[in-house]
Amino acid sequence: MQKLSPIEINEICEELGETYPKSIEQVHGGDIHSSWRIEFSNKKLFLKRNIRSKKFLEFEKYCLQNLRKYINKENLVVPEVIAYKNIKNIEILLIEWIDMNNFDQKKLGKGLGELHLKSAESNPKMFGFPVKGFIGTTDQKKGFEDNWIDCFLKLRIIPQLSILKSTTLDKEIINKVKAKIKLELVNHKPINALVHGDLWSGNAGIDKSGKGVIFDPASWWADNEVDIAMTKLFGGFTKEFYEEYHKIFPIKEGFEKRIIIYNFYHILNHANMFGGGYLKQVEDYLNAIFNM
Repeated sequence: MQKLSPIEINEICEELGETYPKSIEQVHGGDIHSSWRIEFSNKKLFLKRNIRSKKFLEFEKYCLQNLRKYINKENLVVPEVIAYKNIKNIEILLIEWIDMNNFDQKKLGKGLGELHLKSAESNPKMFGFPVKGFIGTTDQKKGFEDNWIDCFLKLRIIPQLSILKSTTLDKEIINKVKAKIKLELVNHKPINALVHGDLWSGNAGIDKSGKGVIFDPASWWADNEVDIAMTKLFGGFTKEFYEEYHKIFPIKEGFEKRIIIYNFYHILNHANMFGGGYLKQVEDYLNAIFNM
């Protein structure tokens, strides 16, 4: 079991203006970071620690702070960033601790819809993101495109295909799938919104008051449908979640096909990170896209 060093604890206390914590309890769950619940006399915080060379937690801090600009706090909670420290090349991110419960997902669906709507109404001109990010442990390219198809292909799909190319895919297949994605998206009118970017059930929940909670984002400015597509990849979201969301954004023609196209990004990423059965899923998704 990893422990926080005395230097790290002292730096945290100094940053917060606190004396030594009442308790420090390791929390298990994620594969990328180590996590703790750290309790002081008047507050509980969630502490994430990353010892990799990449700045995963700096990116997470940036995403959380940006998502919070567009939420309706009556329905959706995005954890507040309390502090970010880089101590001898070890990243530490402190965010508010949120106790979770198992209420229905109505406010989660409504709150996500409100987040997408308010961010879209801020009139973003371009698709993409201004800083380099990560999806899992894979790099997520920074940059902007004024065209959604160019953004999705150049900044998301092609980089993933390039990683996988050496072992699985030849140039002909890559060109074919790019052309098919262009063809399927050419008549679609995307709504440019700030998306969570990695919205599976492990990165969402309900707090004790019934509000939705989203965390561990990999945000970018994208078609709002990419978040909803990913909620369908591994399951865990209820009928009430979708009903509330689609009151704000009704389902558009062709959405079922776009679910496959948008989730192809995540299947490629999982294949690049984990290999194994995800490589077979890449083939299945390619066949599904080619047969649209």
